[in-house]
Parts: sequence; C-alpha cells; structure tokens
Amino acid sequence: MKADIHPTVYEATVTCASCGTTWTTTSTKKELRIDVCSNCHPFYTGESAKMLDVEGQVDRFYKKLSARQSYVEEQKAREESTNVGNRSVDDLGLTPRATDALKRAGLLNIGQVVDKFAEGDEALLALNGFGQSALTATKKKLRSLEIELPEPPKKVEKAEKAEKPAEATEETPEAGE
Repeated sequence: MKADIHPTVYEATVTCASCGTTWTTTSTKKELRIDVCSNCHPFYTGESAKMLDVEGQVDRFYKKLSARQSYVEEQKAREESTNVGNRSVDDLGLTPRATDALKRAGLLNIGQVVDKFAEGDEALLALNGFGQSALTATKKKLRSLEIELPEPPKKVEKAEKAEKPAEATEETPEAGE
C-alpha cells in the first residue's frame, strides 16, 4: 500500500437537526449535521406504516358506508315498487283539479284508485271534477308505474243484446217449418 493516500479518520459527533439526538461515529469530518435520523424518521419509527394503515382503514370504512347506503336505497326502491298501492294519489302527477276530485271522493291512495277502475271508467268519470283527460292521464301514469289495471265488469245490456239475436235465430227455423 502506498503511504499517505488515505484520508484522516476522526471520531465525529453526528447531530440530528429534527430531534436534536447526537451520537458518535467515525468519519472524515469532525462534526456531521443531518436533517432526519432513525429516531425521528417515520419509516424507522413505524409511524408511516400506521399513517398508511389509518388512511386505508378510513377508505375501507367509507367504501363500506357507501355500499351500505346504496343497498338501503335499493331496498327502498324495491319496497316502493311492491307497495305502489299505498302511495298517495299526489304521486300520480295529475292536475290539481283531478287530484282534488279523487281526494273528495275518498280515494286517497293509488290502490283505492285501482280498485275504482275495477268498477269501470264510468265510476271515475262520475266523480265531480274528474273528466276524460284526467282519466286518460291516470291510466298512462298507472301503466308507467307498471300497475295492471283490472278489467271493467261486462255490461248487462250487452249480455241482453247478445241473447236477443240468439232467440231470433231460434225463431227463424220455426217460422220456416
């Protein structure tokens, strides 16, 4: 080895600027000042892992919370779709006159209106203030809510008319004899 080619080695004092911790080591300089040491650096103290873990927990919590909220909203939507009959007649979006006419007649929810349809269109048209345009709008809205309207009862007059031609045909062969 060649002589005098190696630098001089000193007992150096290392001082941390962040926490003020000092220790002794060997170095080519007599004094060293550093910004962060192993006592205050988050990586070495484990605080960075805790911070990341806490952030992960918060994110997971919000993710679960939003999933729960969407599940609850979905359940409410399903419940409303099955219980459409319990909704108010205001939800049909009819004109104020038609809505008031239904309320005065005691038809306060959609289920009662559907029951009234079972009596026939004339039953609704007989309500004071409820006209043909309101009837048409009501039918459209009920169909958009996917409510099946009941078939109106068959008129007795039509049945009687149907019987008369049958009687006439029976009489005709007798006349031919």
